[in-house]
Amino acid sequence: MEPIQAQMVFCCAEQWMGGYFYQVEPWGDGLRLDPGHASTGVYCLTAVDSGETGFLWGRAAVEADLPADTALRIYARAADTRRWEDWPDLDRGIQSLGASPMASLREIFGAPVSDSGDCLLPCVGRYLWIMLELTATGTQAPVIRTLRLWMRGDHMTDYLPAIYQGEDFTRRFLSIFDSMYTDMDRRIDTLPGQMDYQHAGGDLLRYLASWVCVERGGSEEELRQRIRTALPDYEDLYTVEGVRRSVRRLTGRDPILIEPFQVSPNRPDCQDPVLYRRLYGEDPYRFFVLLPEDTFSGQRERELFQRDMEAVIPAGMTMQMIQLKPCVQLDWHTYLGINARIGGYVPAVIDEQATIHYDTTIGGANHE
Repeated sequence: MEPIQAQMVFCCAEQWMGGYFYQVEPWGDGLRLDPGHASTGVYCLTAVDSGETGFLWGRAAVEADLPADTALRIYARAADTRRWEDWPDLDRGIQSLGASPMASLREIFGAPVSDSGDCLLPCVGRYLWIMLELTATGTQAPVIRTLRLWMRGDHMTDYLPAIYQGEDFTRRFLSIFDSMYTDMDRRIDTLPGQMDYQHAGGDLLRYLASWVCVERGGSEEELRQRIRTALPDYEDLYTVEGVRRSVRRLTGRDPILIEPFQVSPNRPDCQDPVLYRRLYGEDPYRFFVLLPEDTFSGQRERELFQRDMEAVIPAGMTMQMIQLKPCVQLDWHTYLGINARIGGYVPAVIDEQATIHYDTTIGGANHE
């Protein structure tokens, strides 16, 4: 058995806009209960034309996000004509309902056909109208993502002897297993698309990210960007640019990196070896990361950053982080409104416990 199902799928904003909204609003490519109004709202889909008189409608499935204290009900009505009582067109009649349409809508559609998102439609007629009712008693609003209508296609009863094909009970009973089979088959067919990180979301996107060792990330778009550049990122992970990118990703700030050779007191052009030896030491396997003072909100966040950086720096290297305070540097001839001048500097030693203070000057004039 290879079921070929003809479906009509409503999954984008343009498809919803022609319907009737009552305390329900468009939300992305779906629908959402308007959180600023009452706890109940409805959406009525315009007539779906099967093109066949006496058409036997099958299954409807709604994919929705239903948090706690929310509910979804599905209403359906079918007929071979668009007319309903005095209205020559049911769609236009619904659009003309007043401020309190619920009583009229329930009279048109009757009892709900389902209190869940997947149901069989007990409807016969060329035209089908669907009403979706959303209810929320808490603070979260339910969201409808997709509506699927099974129009026609193979059914398990089609493979039974003719005497069973006309039995309504047999068809409805086998529809339970038919829907399970077709859903499973559809998931298998769409599996390659679900494994595409550009379209996946939620837990599946984080699972795909773990395949390329992208364990942390903010929004889904940031995760996709990191997956997209995972290979070149790993190629230069332990370079200067790679370390700078890791700091930027973890803190959101652009750091200043100081490597040992830049401040080595043994360089021929070093004007004050004693000072540089006190400031930076002589460890050739330690580099410095300078960040603004307000980069971290507390000690715990600072410790987490240092722990995470240990995994993305070259083996055998150690990192020392220095937080800088914003300041104004006064030169030797700087006048403050009185006949005074500022001079001199305070040397500092950079080690695991010290930070560079705002009044610290690295270097100095030759005569000092």
